[in-house]
Amino acid sequence: MRRYLGKYRRQILVVLVLLLVQALTQLYLPDLNAEIINEGVSTGDTSLILNVGALMVGVTIVLAVTSLVAVYFSARVAMGFGRDVRAAVFGKVAAFSQVEMNRFGTASLITRNTNDVQQVQLVVFMGLTIILLAPITGIGGTIMAIRQDVPLSGLLLVILPIMFAFIALVFSRAIPLFRSMQIKVDRINQVMREALAGVRVIRAFVRVEHEEKRFDEASRDLFDTALRVNRLFAVTFPVMMAIFNISSVAVMWFGADRVGSGAMPIGNLTAFLTYLMQILMSVLMAVFMFILVPRAAVSADRINEVLEIEPSISDPTEPTALNVPARGVKVELRNVEFRYPGAEQPVLRDVSFTAEPGQTTAIVGSTGSGKSTLINLLPRFYDVTGGAVLVDGTDLREMRREDLWKLIGVVPQQAFLFSGTIASNLRYGDADATDEQIKHALEIAQASDFVNEMPDGIESIIDQGGTNVSGGQRQRLAIARALVKRAPLYVFDDSFSALDFRTDALLRAALRKELTTATVIIVAQRVGTILNADRIVVLDDGRVVGVGTHTELMESSETYREIVFSQLSPEEAKAA
Repeated sequence: MRRYLGKYRRQILVVLVLLLVQALTQLYLPDLNAEIINEGVSTGDTSLILNVGALMVGVTIVLAVTSLVAVYFSARVAMGFGRDVRAAVFGKVAAFSQVEMNRFGTASLITRNTNDVQQVQLVVFMGLTIILLAPITGIGGTIMAIRQDVPLSGLLLVILPIMFAFIALVFSRAIPLFRSMQIKVDRINQVMREALAGVRVIRAFVRVEHEEKRFDEASRDLFDTALRVNRLFAVTFPVMMAIFNISSVAVMWFGADRVGSGAMPIGNLTAFLTYLMQILMSVLMAVFMFILVPRAAVSADRINEVLEIEPSISDPTEPTALNVPARGVKVELRNVEFRYPGAEQPVLRDVSFTAEPGQTTAIVGSTGSGKSTLINLLPRFYDVTGGAVLVDGTDLREMRREDLWKLIGVVPQQAFLFSGTIASNLRYGDADATDEQIKHALEIAQASDFVNEMPDGIESIIDQGGTNVSGGQRQRLAIARALVKRAPLYVFDDSFSALDFRTDALLRAALRKELTTATVIIVAQRVGTILNADRIVVLDDGRVVGVGTHTELMESSETYREIVFSQLSPEEAKAA
């Protein structure tokens, strides 16, 4: 993530200069104080006291101004850094294939782009204001303390190693706990997302108490780990303060002897004590920062995991240009094989068929036969592990994914709508679509009736996920969104399952009239949806076991007949 800080090089340099000025002024004040005590107070020189006192006030003002400006620039750097990292993570995730999405999980990716970025952002801010100041003050204070009295400075050789040894012990135990905490935050996000997304199922099966218990377990797990961390650091500050106070007593004890013997002026002792306080405060600030650093280090590693991973699916270095045709495109699958990462057996084997422009190609099969997996290969959500998928003779892997996506209007199995209005959702298909084009798409999708009944028509509000409309209405709006795109290839992944038979029939009839030149691929569980398709591909256990029209398959494919007769009577199947 260094490159994201690199763009703020100038602001960081300004902060460094300001911190250096701030440290020097802090180190200069005790010397001025010693001068007043040694020369002004001892000799009764009032003018010296006033002059040096005025200088101390001026130095204090400089210290205050530099502190404010340094904090301002530090905040700008930290906030800008956080913004850039979040944008980079979001952009990287947007380029992920389904393989990477499955690897990380939605809950973990959300945590990495929110909580983890906040942890690192906080350390950047605190680092610019404290971490950089602490060593300057600590090293400068040590040098200045030695200047005051070398023998008394020998106490630092005892005090500092004890402090650093204790700090090392604490953080050797803290880092594993911080790593565990972030994983447990992922778990809470996951449980919360599942509970919110599946609230209807939870209530329907009277599992509210079970989900509350599951969330309580995840929350308590995080609580226990956080408590262990806090207990660890609860011991840290008292121990550090004990070292702090014992050191002060030791300086006063041995310093008093040196002052009494005349080897050290009283002003030098007060200055030495102030420098000791600065040194110990620098260490204390470093300890405070190191409470944040281990957790931020874990968060940075988790963010880097996302930023550094190379997506398994990427654009070719020299992509084949393919213009979006006005007609449909020819889609061909040649001996396609696909297996999920880590799977022993392929989900699809030796799948070959062609979908022609101006025709409807239907894909049917029993549950688990590989229909949806096959559909996911067309937009390159996954890449084939064998064979090839071609569009107008061009292998998908030779095309830019953005060019490919422009060719396809997809209606997924789970119709998802974004928060906004009906119009804004449909304009995902075409940002420049007019109201007339939107209304036309709604008519084809058989959605105009319920949209017109809404108070604001196409400007009616849609909640996130489309939770304020029914499942059938969601599906029809998703179909209308794809139609607005006016793509040469349409893919309907079981997109008619929530429709009643009458609406299904009307919608298919309207699609046939509208999509006369486009290539249409339909995955359907309901046989009635695909009876009139130009070509029906029958899948069974990941293999193509039949290709043809309904009439042809009724004669040649036992698997297809079983599917048909499981839904239609022999008379209905024959009439179709």
